[in-house]
Amino acid sequence: MKLVVSVIEARNIPAMDLNGFSDPYVRLQLGRQRSRTKVVKKTLNPNWGEEFSFKVDDLNEELLVSVLDEDKYFNDDFVGHLKLPVSMVFDAHNKSLGTAWYSLHPRNKKSKNKDCGEILLNIYFSQNNSFMDLPSNGDHASSLRKHADTTVKDDSRSLSGSSKSPSPVRQEDNLSSKEEKSYAQKTLAGRIAQMFNRNSDSAPISFSGSTDLMEIPELSTADISDDKSDDPSSFGSFEEAMKALESIDQGSEIPSSLPGGVLLDQLYVIAPAELNFLLFSPDSSFPTSLVEVQGSTDPQFGPWKFDNDGESLKRVYSYIRAPTKLIKAVKATEEQTYIRAEGKTFAVLAAVSTPDVIYGSTFKTEVLYCITPGPELPSGEQSSHLVISWRMNFLQSTMMKSMIENGARQGLKESFEHFSTLLAQTIKPVDSKDIGLNKEQILGSLQAETQSDWKLALQYFANFTLASTVFMTIYVMVHIWLAAPSTIQGLEFVGLDLPDSIGEFIVCGVLVLQGERLLQLISRFMQARARKGSDHGVKAQGDGWVLTVALIEGSNLAAVDSSGFCDPYVVFTCNGKTRTSSIKFQKSGPQWNEIFEFDAMEEPPSVLDVEVFDFDGPFDEATSLGHAEVNFVRSNISDLADVWIPLQGKLAQPCQSKLHLRIFLDNTRGGNVVKEYISKMEKEVGKKINVRSPQTNSAFQKLFGLPPEEFLINDFTCHLKRKMPLQGRLFLSARIIGFHANLFGHRTKFFFLWEDIEDIKVFPPTLASMGSPIIVITLRIGRGMDARHGAKTQDEEGRLKFHFQSFVSFNVAHRTIMALWKARSLSPEQKVQIAEEESEAKGLQIEESGTFLGVEDVSMSEVYSAVFSVPTSSFMELFSGGELDHKAMEKAGCLNYSCSPWESERADVYERQIYFRFDKHVSRYRGEVTSTQQKSRLSDKNGWLIEEVMTLHGVPLGDYFNLHLRYQIEDLPSRAKGCQVRVYFGIAWLKSTKHHRRIAKNILSSLEDRLKVILGVVEKEYTAR
Repeated sequence: MKLVVSVIEARNIPAMDLNGFSDPYVRLQLGRQRSRTKVVKKTLNPNWGEEFSFKVDDLNEELLVSVLDEDKYFNDDFVGHLKLPVSMVFDAHNKSLGTAWYSLHPRNKKSKNKDCGEILLNIYFSQNNSFMDLPSNGDHASSLRKHADTTVKDDSRSLSGSSKSPSPVRQEDNLSSKEEKSYAQKTLAGRIAQMFNRNSDSAPISFSGSTDLMEIPELSTADISDDKSDDPSSFGSFEEAMKALESIDQGSEIPSSLPGGVLLDQLYVIAPAELNFLLFSPDSSFPTSLVEVQGSTDPQFGPWKFDNDGESLKRVYSYIRAPTKLIKAVKATEEQTYIRAEGKTFAVLAAVSTPDVIYGSTFKTEVLYCITPGPELPSGEQSSHLVISWRMNFLQSTMMKSMIENGARQGLKESFEHFSTLLAQTIKPVDSKDIGLNKEQILGSLQAETQSDWKLALQYFANFTLASTVFMTIYVMVHIWLAAPSTIQGLEFVGLDLPDSIGEFIVCGVLVLQGERLLQLISRFMQARARKGSDHGVKAQGDGWVLTVALIEGSNLAAVDSSGFCDPYVVFTCNGKTRTSSIKFQKSGPQWNEIFEFDAMEEPPSVLDVEVFDFDGPFDEATSLGHAEVNFVRSNISDLADVWIPLQGKLAQPCQSKLHLRIFLDNTRGGNVVKEYISKMEKEVGKKINVRSPQTNSAFQKLFGLPPEEFLINDFTCHLKRKMPLQGRLFLSARIIGFHANLFGHRTKFFFLWEDIEDIKVFPPTLASMGSPIIVITLRIGRGMDARHGAKTQDEEGRLKFHFQSFVSFNVAHRTIMALWKARSLSPEQKVQIAEEESEAKGLQIEESGTFLGVEDVSMSEVYSAVFSVPTSSFMELFSGGELDHKAMEKAGCLNYSCSPWESERADVYERQIYFRFDKHVSRYRGEVTSTQQKSRLSDKNGWLIEEVMTLHGVPLGDYFNLHLRYQIEDLPSRAKGCQVRVYFGIAWLKSTKHHRRIAKNILSSLEDRLKVILGVVEKEYTAR
């Protein structure tokens, strides 16, 4: 049997959008079967006129009718719903409820909108289903609208109960009165038997009210297909939908990866269109297999439908997610939308909603699938580049944002591990060796233009200068042959014939200048002929990092000659080595097709300098036509395989000059390059350096946005000195030196290249540096401008100076920095000079071990709370740096206590630095403490908030953590002279250790004792006054 539901119209639905209207549509669900109407834009009284049919297997099921408001960017808003038992329809007269208005109900009793409007439905059973099945989503708009007009006229009669169809209230009464029937009658078989035993005189209800259903002629296949074609949201196949979407796409750009992170980035041996079909086609078995692998159940794949007047293609996919240790099995709904489909480029945005989980209504997870063409493989096969990224879209603000993001990140990581494994079993991923072979294939296809000397000479000398010179030479020779010898006069003598007039003098000057220009042409031609081969084809020597640059062509190069052309050649410089291209004469868009290889380097290069010159002879200084810099640290090497690089400079920028390059960077040493480089640094530093794990390197790369080949060598806790010292962590790798800090929720992050450093100096300890030596790093002119927010000063010539101090292990940090700098940016002469200046190192401190975990927000918990009979203003003297401050700290066992004055950091926020040593009764190691305090007014201005970050020096594992304290001091309204003090405490772990709990317990115990002493001194001093 089939249940037919006609969705006609609705009225008085609430406005869900800011414009005072809604974009409503209706969603129908019976068991696992789902359907939905089209969206009617900007109305509160929508008219749909659509009909749906559902197969009925159980009369105990309920028909759920939901009205929703479409939202293009967020979750669709819920308007109202109603539930109708199928048995109510079956028990009704002629198996039909007729056409009636039904009130929509809110989702729950707490909803603000109690009046959700009404919807007009016609619900009945199709009694001739054994002979003919109605289409699941036919469009009978014209007949429905005609029927709606008739029913609206009789609206009062149908609602008052005078109609043959009972009202919803009476239907519920009839249903409750029939609950005492036998079980046999409630089964589907019993109901069918009961239907055929009814009085045969009862006329079956037709859709139009005048035609018997049994008399409806059978629809042919052509009729059904024509009916479907009228629906703008339907299409014949997935391929046709892609073609239709491609015709709509107006060249929109491929979206960039979402900020949450990349879940998968892989090349596959498959065409982009085929990969798109595999992942998203309704006929593909991959999504079903993925559901089984991930342990999910009950997958429901909705059809792909055009939306927004055919501008976007969407489908809804729902499933029951497998339970985890923390979350039970929940239902997830995923709405997939094509945002780009252009033959070979596809982008699909999937918005996943899980409203049944805790805080599930406050967020949705968005996953972006990007499919682009990959490089052609040596076998001739096509490849596709699949990038999957994600982000959290919070619909409401919540305090659990961090916890939700972490949980989603872990869940997505596990899910897409299964996705990657299954996809690799289905289609072959591209091996890196294949890419290497592809590089050889690409470079092998480049053929440098061979030009003979005669052709070059013809091209170079075919100009007005040569033609005029030849003409003048012939003219003068003819004149000498025709003219008679002149008499000697004036200062002339035999063999010397001087000009006899101003005209002759000018002619002689022109001839001399013309001859000089001809000689210059000949000289430039001979020099160019000697350099015609350039460095093209010279193979790299040695093993290590081999840089290969293919110079393809240039575009819009500036013209410096009167001819409107130039004679360009290109010079590449990397790690002090240069490669020069051939000269292309009289070209503004030269074609080179030349390949240059740099000798193998021990570490990956940081920068490739490119400069284009105009050839102007062997003795004149070449004119620069433009320059560019390729930064390998800020670029992914795969993105440089085929790239146009714009040139900078006075001549290049107005002309928009650019070069077409193909750059490849290969490691010929294999996986041992990291270990070999670190072993080399160990000899320079004088201590063992641990090789970091892949997880640590990945976190380091993500922190600074570095390419995959970058690896971390060491990291140190220190202070960055600007206006005020900023506590953070210094990271050292083969190519960069970076700093990261997270103080009171304000993050500071920057890095610069070792090659950017001009000088490194060490200054002796001062009171401002808390007794620690200061490392001052000076950059070259104009370098490291992206990191200028971390510089303390900038000199008149534009050099940035960075001050780092308060290292836990200064000797190790200084030697590591100097070793890496010398290895990257110093010439052999500079290295010898520095080695002579340095004294031999003394004993080194114990090796730093542990894994970098990154700096995250610290979880704070209350450890102390008390009420004091001291006004807030008097209590704040504890943080003033005055006598009470020193006395309280000395009483708590803090020796040599010193503090800087409060300085304004920003509006109503002040900072100061503190230094002291522990008494032997507090710590037998007598460690040192450097601390940063920040104070600000509470939001209601009735107290103060003091936040403090402490670093311990000279104690075991002191560089593994930072201590965070928060003092909240506020007035008591009930007491004129009194305040309440709350102290919160947290630990920020910088490295991992198995002694977390032991260290935290020890610190907390000592802290509580010190707090009681310090705060007790304040109360005692105030009472004694």
